[in-house]
Amino acid sequence: MSSDLVLDISHPDILEFVIAKKHGMFKNFNFSVAVTDKFFQQVKKDESIKLVNPKTRRAVKKIKAGDLFDLIVESAWETGDPGLIFIDEINRKNTLKKIGMLTGVNPCGEMPLFPYESCNLGSINLSKFVEDKKINWKRLREVARTGVEFLDNIISINKFPLIEIKKTTLANRKIGLGVMGFADMLIRLGIPYDSEKAVNIGEQVMRFITKEARQRSIELGFEKGSFSNFKQSSFYGKYKFLRNATTTTIAPTGSISIIANCSSGIEPLFGVCFVRKILGGERLLEVNHLFEKIAKERGFYSEKLVEDILKKGSLKEIDGIPDDIKKLFVSAHEIKPELHVKMQAAFQKYTDNAVSKTVNLKEDASKDSVRHVFLLANELRCKGITVYRHKSKKEQVLDIACPSGICEF
Repeated sequence: MSSDLVLDISHPDILEFVIAKKHGMFKNFNFSVAVTDKFFQQVKKDESIKLVNPKTRRAVKKIKAGDLFDLIVESAWETGDPGLIFIDEINRKNTLKKIGMLTGVNPCGEMPLFPYESCNLGSINLSKFVEDKKINWKRLREVARTGVEFLDNIISINKFPLIEIKKTTLANRKIGLGVMGFADMLIRLGIPYDSEKAVNIGEQVMRFITKEARQRSIELGFEKGSFSNFKQSSFYGKYKFLRNATTTTIAPTGSISIIANCSSGIEPLFGVCFVRKILGGERLLEVNHLFEKIAKERGFYSEKLVEDILKKGSLKEIDGIPDDIKKLFVSAHEIKPELHVKMQAAFQKYTDNAVSKTVNLKEDASKDSVRHVFLLANELRCKGITVYRHKSKKEQVLDIACPSGICEF
């Protein structure tokens, strides 16, 4: 989720934003909507809601909640915007309620923040922790603990651009240790992404990382002192010391996963072979390195195979690829929307902050699919949700297929 603006569901400008976006305006402007539990209840009961001027607190208009939700769904189907922020769930898990309510998030939605708080994120490449189709938990523990200390040290040595940012950041010392390479980890484990076993692995991995991250933060609190607002946090009384108000986050890791040559965040593979558009309009062909390695080892890799995959956008209908490989190298658009949401919810269950993830939908996906994703994400206690229907924007960074199979690179 990438947002230039987060609008409250009762903001009077919400109709104008959604309608304008739906009709192709604000092409380079992304926004999200902060929705409440009450709003979903009003949708179900077919009740009206008031649009309230945030300055005067006076209602300026009354509309049907269901009509507004329909418009949001249609716009998300049409353009990918808006995403939803489940603000009540965010504040249920707010560790600093005595300080105030959280009303916004960072641009990608994974860090609910107070005014002037900053993002301090790092991600563990999970693909590096599989040995002989087993997770090396001992090494993952060591890296998780090191990651917490590393991120906490960054807060201490950082030069802040504004005194307000410095004060708020030092008072709460929020950090967000997350992961990338999860899809690669599953491939190395021999587990298809679109399976309940994969969801269970995701939950298990994140529970382990957060547990170790929290323990290291407790130790750092004893060694260096707890964050200033510790006594006003929900942790006070539960722990004697704690260095950081939050320790874990799942960021999208778009750029750093490219550098690390691994899958991004907790996303499935976008495609086994796909095209990436970069600055200046240049296009790059990318072939998943694990697929290429296995295909060469098992003797079915060829340039013709890559062309065929680019034509189809999937391995399903291509001859010569073993069935176990087809099942293992499933791409984002082949995965049921419900599984996307379940995976996000599994990681969110054991993540202090929030989870940035996109539910990739096929080009022919229905508006009802978008509606179902939004409702399910709210039901499963996600803190936010984003959908993107393939080709719903004229220009997109990644593309799963070239119709001819032969693109100019």
